Amino acid sequence: MIDSSLQRYMKEQLALVTLDFKRYMYDKIEWDLRLVGLVGPRGIGKSTMVLQHIRENANEKSLYVSADHSYFSNHTLISLADDFVVEGGEHLYIDEVHKYQGWSTELKQIYDTHPRLKVMFTGSSVLDILSGEADLSRRVVRYMMQGLSFREYLEMFHNIIAPKVTLEHIVSGEDITIEGLEHPLPTFRDYLLSGYYPFSKEGAFFSRLDQVITQTTEYDIPKFANMSFATGRKLHKMLIILSETVPFKPEYTSIANAIKVSRNDVPDYLLYLEKAQMIGQLRDETGGMRGLGKIEKVYLDNTNIMAALVGNNSDIGTIRETFFYNQTRVTTDVISSKDSDFCIGKYTFEVGGKGKKRKQIADIPNGYIVKDDIEYPTTGIIPLWYFGLMY
Repeated sequence: MIDSSLQRYMKEQLALVTLDFKRYMYDKIEWDLRLVGLVGPRGIGKSTMVLQHIRENANEKSLYVSADHSYFSNHTLISLADDFVVEGGEHLYIDEVHKYQGWSTELKQIYDTHPRLKVMFTGSSVLDILSGEADLSRRVVRYMMQGLSFREYLEMFHNIIAPKVTLEHIVSGEDITIEGLEHPLPTFRDYLLSGYYPFSKEGAFFSRLDQVITQTTEYDIPKFANMSFATGRKLHKMLIILSETVPFKPEYTSIANAIKVSRNDVPDYLLYLEKAQMIGQLRDETGGMRGLGKIEKVYLDNTNIMAALVGNNSDIGTIRETFFYNQTRVTTDVISSKDSDFCIGKYTFEVGGKGKKRKQIADIPNGYIVKDDIEYPTTGIIPLWYFGLMY
């Protein structure tokens, strides 16, 4: 029999969830696969999205648990799954699985033992670099989610429904009008400051974000990469150093000296921070974002992290580039440009302010200026905020 405390916990969590707004990943997930993993950084709404799905589709054959529930102090995931199947259970949702020691081994056993049980788990975005997850590589379908787009922010925070647009639509030069948003720039600036994380609605945003940063660098990454607590503190320090120099052009010796580690460790540390979505690493055409290309620039992952770590000292040019890279990477393969800032397929983009000229890309086919502080496009010039409508 399933412990009554787990049943109560699920009911309490479901009662807190509304269906008013759903993240961009909601309709992309194949919820009925045998083993599904949803990973992403802390605080972007993974748990809420799973609970929304349960509320819309669940019945007495579904169970939602959190891996850090006290129940698991003297029970295992395997025993829970065994009991659940005996009771006729069909859908098991395990939230924050990364907080459970040996999660990958037990999920593999559950998968192999109960072929009719559908299991979904959520976890930290660093899970996909765990060697221990190799056992699941042929079994799990993994989805990666990131924070709110500007389009999602408009809906969640302002009840403004904006269209989702493609890159081709953006470069076409057509105006994009949004009902209820006659002048988008003030709202766009609010988003850059505190609109990427859904928990911004709950207040005390920067205190909460600081906790996310600390927990990610000093707990999540060290735990999964078998690092010491002291190394986790060095990761946190590295992130702060990067925040003062972004976009950072890789020069590993200076970083290594600053945090007192071997120069050879720095690329690995940067990769951990990237997988945890604390930074973004812009690569060249030899491999692209999803490949093994040479790293040309390192950015903080999103503009909210910039605001939290750098505050009013954030460079406006870096804010613009960070936003562009953060938003476009979800649906496109963004790489560095030899002549400008970014390349996406056949298109080249130079990002700047209202006064940015076309001189740098004048002779580049399919070259575009992306300008902040403008509302609408003109020939060859695209408003920066348009790129926040891509997912």
